[in-house]
Amino acid sequence: MTMNIKAVTTCFGYQQITTLTSATGLTVPTVTPEGLNGKPVFALIVAEGAPVRWRDDSTAPTATVGMPLAIGVPLQYDGDLSKIRFIQQSASGILNVSYYY
Repeated sequence: MTMNIKAVTTCFGYQQITTLTSATGLTVPTVTPEGLNGKPVFALIVAEGAPVRWRDDSTAPTATVGMPLAIGVPLQYDGDLSKIRFIQQSASGILNVSYYY
């Protein structure tokens, strides 16, 4: 049985990152849309415009080193959201990020 994200989670917030020319981290929200303090447990991340690379091992990715993320392919990331970094592989990279708890 396949279960979609919305069936088991609540959205914590959204972020769009439009500048990925250098290694960039997430701005993880600390307040829910309802105004409650909290912390998301995972993020759904989708690249747009150009593929990106990411690393979450405290080392910055480069345009040629890191885990590739293709345009339109969702990454469901449930690691430490404060450690993951992204960089575009070519010009025009954008990340769309939804946070969930």
